[in-house]
Amino acid sequence: MREARQHPAQGLQRQDIKITDIQVTPLSYTHDGEYLWRCGGLYVWKADAALLQVFTDQGVVGIAEGSPYRGPDRLKQYTDRYIRPLLLGANIFDVDLLTNNQGHNSVAEGAWAGVNNALWDAIGKAVDQPVYKLLSDEVSPSNQVRIYASGGVCHAWYDKGEEELIEEALRYKAAGYDTFKFRNGTSWKHSGMTMEQYIVVLERLREAVGPEFKLVLEKFPWPYEQILKELCPVLEALRFYWFEEPVEHTGPVALEQHLAINEAMPSVMVSGGESWWNRYQVGPFVAAGAMNIIQTDANLSGITEGWQIGRTIHEHGQMYCPHNWVGGLTTIANIHLVAGVPCGHMCELNQTYNPLKWEIFKDPYPIENGVLTIPDRPGYGVELIDDLEERFPFVAGSYCKPNPIFEGQDVPLWWS
Repeated sequence: MREARQHPAQGLQRQDIKITDIQVTPLSYTHDGEYLWRCGGLYVWKADAALLQVFTDQGVVGIAEGSPYRGPDRLKQYTDRYIRPLLLGANIFDVDLLTNNQGHNSVAEGAWAGVNNALWDAIGKAVDQPVYKLLSDEVSPSNQVRIYASGGVCHAWYDKGEEELIEEALRYKAAGYDTFKFRNGTSWKHSGMTMEQYIVVLERLREAVGPEFKLVLEKFPWPYEQILKELCPVLEALRFYWFEEPVEHTGPVALEQHLAINEAMPSVMVSGGESWWNRYQVGPFVAAGAMNIIQTDANLSGITEGWQIGRTIHEHGQMYCPHNWVGGLTTIANIHLVAGVPCGHMCELNQTYNPLKWEIFKDPYPIENGVLTIPDRPGYGVELIDDLEERFPFVAGSYCKPNPIFEGQDVPLWWS
């Protein structure tokens, strides 16, 4: 074990490497088909990325991104106007002081997180070490990270939804994954789906995948009492692995409701926190045992605060498993964070088609049987392809649109 640190960059051998430029490059992949994925009342027709590069006077270049859901063009505008002028000439080894958790609105959070993540890539390259080794207190941390298959965003209850959901789960099992997370189908309101019908689907899904395959259920706006009295006993009986964000996490009774749901399912974990960005939001929920798995994402927290969040989670005996739904530029940071904190459990990987996930890298991370291996290369250990901007030109606008099947109907876009 290494000597205790107050922040992750503490104890690094400092070098004189100064920032000369910071650039954000918005990128998009637009889908030719009907949709990339669909959920609730929406169709997703494109995927975005917000490549952030930090250039230095020693030729070291760090790459990463902040959350593209904050709008790559808005992230660029904020970074160009506020962050770049402030950080030009600063030393990259001051990463924890310069860029940790500076955001106070949604765009600022994503912009500062992207810079923080890219600076850690630059530091790893400067000291010739993978980022996860710099973060870890272990002398020889593992470079193996368990991945779970995250999907379940296309099955429609008005179109053979049960059949498609089960086929998807079996496909991931055949590919070597041992965990599958799914959403709740398209669309309950339009299709007349009920909890009674849904429970039958969950029972058939469990029967199809077998008793050892791990199943994870995503959030849906069921009434709290219905979750507690009807759904929780079923998830417990079917041995689900965890239940993600079962109720709203920002309300005045959020902690108490999460705790009650958790207590109602002794063998099923409760997770949440994908939209949080600091340890102070996480602390009360892990201290009370209201959440067993915290899902903060490096594309909002940044690596530095993610490290601090990991310490808080570990202190209370819970686990870190980040939300990781977008592309490869987010995945590289989240993977190193999971491998670099003592409570790292596994990492989400979006299973919908998105070439911005791995096709932007010359030599992407290998995944076999649900396990990702981090290469023994400096920084995040990846290089960008040469024609990135030409291949993935940015297309402005929202990534989602209403499902045309529901035209003229009062169907919400999300979780309907």
